[in-house]
Amino acid sequence: MPASDYDDVTKFLGEWGPFQKLITLLLCISVVPNGLSGLSIVFIADTPPHHCVIPPKANISAEWRNYSIPLEEDNGVMRYSRCTRYKLDVIKLLSDNGYVPGIDVNVTEIEQESCKDGWEYDREIYVSTIVSEWDLVCSDGWKVPMTTSVCFFGVLTGSFISGQVSDRFGRKVVLFGTVGVQTLFTFFQIFSTSWLMFSALYFVVGLGHISNYVAAFVLGAEILSPRIRLIYSTVAVCFFFVLGYMMLPLTAFFIRDWRMLLIAVNVPGVFFFPLWRFIPESPRWLLSQGRVEEAEAILRDAARKNRVTAPEVIFAPLQVENKTEKLSRHNICDLVKSNNIRWVTIILSFVWMTISVGYLALSLNTSNLYGNSFLNCFFSAAVEVPGIIVSWLLFRSCPRRLCLFTILFLGGAVLLFAQLIPRNLSSVSTALEMTGKFSFSVAFTIVYAFTAELYPTVLRNTAVCACSMASRLGSISAPYFIHLGTYYKPLPYLLMGSLSVLGALLSILLPETYGLPLPETINHMQTIQRYKKRQRSSNVTRDTAAVENASML
Repeated sequence: MPASDYDDVTKFLGEWGPFQKLITLLLCISVVPNGLSGLSIVFIADTPPHHCVIPPKANISAEWRNYSIPLEEDNGVMRYSRCTRYKLDVIKLLSDNGYVPGIDVNVTEIEQESCKDGWEYDREIYVSTIVSEWDLVCSDGWKVPMTTSVCFFGVLTGSFISGQVSDRFGRKVVLFGTVGVQTLFTFFQIFSTSWLMFSALYFVVGLGHISNYVAAFVLGAEILSPRIRLIYSTVAVCFFFVLGYMMLPLTAFFIRDWRMLLIAVNVPGVFFFPLWRFIPESPRWLLSQGRVEEAEAILRDAARKNRVTAPEVIFAPLQVENKTEKLSRHNICDLVKSNNIRWVTIILSFVWMTISVGYLALSLNTSNLYGNSFLNCFFSAAVEVPGIIVSWLLFRSCPRRLCLFTILFLGGAVLLFAQLIPRNLSSVSTALEMTGKFSFSVAFTIVYAFTAELYPTVLRNTAVCACSMASRLGSISAPYFIHLGTYYKPLPYLLMGSLSVLGALLSILLPETYGLPLPETINHMQTIQRYKKRQRSSNVTRDTAAVENASML
């Protein structure tokens, strides 16, 4: 069934009745836990200031104990070394013989050794993190970015599975199933006794983390009318995600123990399960599967809630037209079958990956910025609020490709320009980084809605999840982009900026969907710009559809 016919047939419901309001509210609430827990690793795996432990058994004088840790320069500030100390047996010998450090002995000439007795952590900010609990520092420092990457390996796997499950068994099943996986295994993480156990459970948490967000996004996009769909996909669902994200630093400020923080950010997910009876399956998806009676039942119930009268027969005249495709089964392989859909998928996958690298890397880097890490995280989240408004305004009145190109190019240019700012102007550098975060948040909002518009109903959830899989490759590598800054500080920004500019240029090749109805079948998809041959009849059909849809907006 063409999308314009579906929208015409369901006009009797109205655009913004009690049914649509309830569905919008409940689906938006379902994404709050994603924002609250999605970046909690920023605080759970933060690395407190630390240095080597000098054990009491060393039996050295207090004077020598103060000189037992070497001083190192860190961004122009002298700090105690995090990973080395002077050899304790040499210091004890000097102490026993009455030598005075700095007078009789030049301590910098004493041989150094690793922290054989562990580390002492500053408890001023955190009671505990997984770093301080399992000593994920120095030679084990690679485990911190790996923890985040393991989670996003889970997200990648979950996106691969959930997209096909959703297009095969329904949006609602995936939505509640993935919320259950995320909630249950996050509680299991609280009882972790080692980094390996924590990471293994974090992988399973990742299986459900973004998949429920995508399912809620697609479900709302398919249920709501065109005008409300635009607001839902660019403003409502994104705002509630950011609302959860903004609650994270506030929660972490009052809860400084990583186990208690996990409990706090996971509790909202528990209260979502009673909503099963209030959230329906997508009538569009049911119709694409040939389950016409179930789709009609949902729409009649919606009509009752909106206090309107449903037609005696809703979909019967259109069943024959959609018979062939509704009975066929689609999977992820359909995203690469034809040249057109293959190039759309490849370009979108690269764009999603680029946006994910920039968005997540800048989000994870908030604890490394100057100033209070809780405030920096809050500002990093708050800057997404105007981003949501801007994305809605752009999506409402501008071509999709132009929106995506402009905002991605801006994000890349800002990150490249930030490296020209002198070190002493740290506030300017932070402001530019927040501008970059703003750009990537806008780009994420736009690319989610743009992708949903490009692909047909029979493949929409699979396609969005496939693009989400590609973005997880960016998420997996993002922690290591930040880690590269330990070797050469401007390098992460140069790489992210260059990738963003390239992604902006590639986005110009994507088909335009502005003013067009959602495609229902693969044949309804728009043609990528690299293919110039278009039939006149197709153009007339699309132009007519654009005019009709514009009148609805």
